[in-house]
Amino acid sequence: MFELDLRSRSPVYEQLVEKIKDLIINNVLQPDEQLPAVRVLAGELTINPNTIQKAYRELEHRGYIYSVPGKGSFVKPAVAGDHDARLRALENELSRIISEMLYLGAYPADIITRIQTQLFKDKGGQPHD
Repeated sequence: MFELDLRSRSPVYEQLVEKIKDLIINNVLQPDEQLPAVRVLAGELTINPNTIQKAYRELEHRGYIYSVPGKGSFVKPAVAGDHDARLRALENELSRIISEMLYLGAYPADIITRIQTQLFKDKGGQPHD
């Protein structure tokens, strides 16, 4: 499914959270799709099952997955208005990024163009569609 960098300074469970989150955000993992069982994924990645469980708990806490007792973990469908706190945090991060781009000499129009390009790239369209 993906590779982890065991030599990274970032803890393995955090790497796993980010990889799974990226797969969900990029629609590789679809809503209500079942994630691999903890023991199966631990065997594939040759890491401790507790590490997988910790990552799954973190993903559930962040609202990316849900668990069904006895069945496993599944990708949670996105619900508008269900992620207000996370959206505020991302908005703060975006504000910080924009401030840094301005500091580095980017023009506001260039920043807007870059954002529009990224939006259309993520949606699979073209900026002038």
